[in-house]
Amino acid sequence: MKKYLYTFIIIVLLITQACGVYSFTGGSTGDAKTVQIDYFPNEAQLVEPSLSQRFTVALQDRFLRQTNLALTNDGGDLHFEGEVTQYRVIPIAATADQTAAQNRLTVAVRVRFYNRLIEEDDFEKTFSFYSDFDANQQLTGSVLENAYDEIFERITQDIFNASVAKW
Repeated sequence: MKKYLYTFIIIVLLITQACGVYSFTGGSTGDAKTVQIDYFPNEAQLVEPSLSQRFTVALQDRFLRQTNLALTNDGGDLHFEGEVTQYRVIPIAATADQTAAQNRLTVAVRVRFYNRLIEEDDFEKTFSFYSDFDANQQLTGSVLENAYDEIFERITQDIFNASVAKW
């Protein structure tokens, strides 16, 4: 049995080496060595004080976790800039007595991406996502943290996919 296991491991290693460098995240950074992610100011009508900083850090973390790129403050091979354009809370479900049963927080971010090595990859797009929460809860503390986690996970993954995974 061990003989088959060792043979299987060797075959897998040979196949992955023969196919070149493969990223399990689905992203290809090509010859890029650095990424520059500028601060995303909040230009939405409703301003949440910590939103810009938290989003910027979440996007930086996504690229540091899923690529081997070094983060730089200027002159990055891949460059992201933009702004938060929407921060909105709306009721999405009502109760029998016509009060809100559930609310939705929606965040939208406009992103300008520049690939200094392959300029045809440049784009400007808006990415958005939402998180629903019970209307009896205040959008503070752990409710806000959970909403940010859900929203930022999706938006940063979508940005990653659009820029380096080409989805």
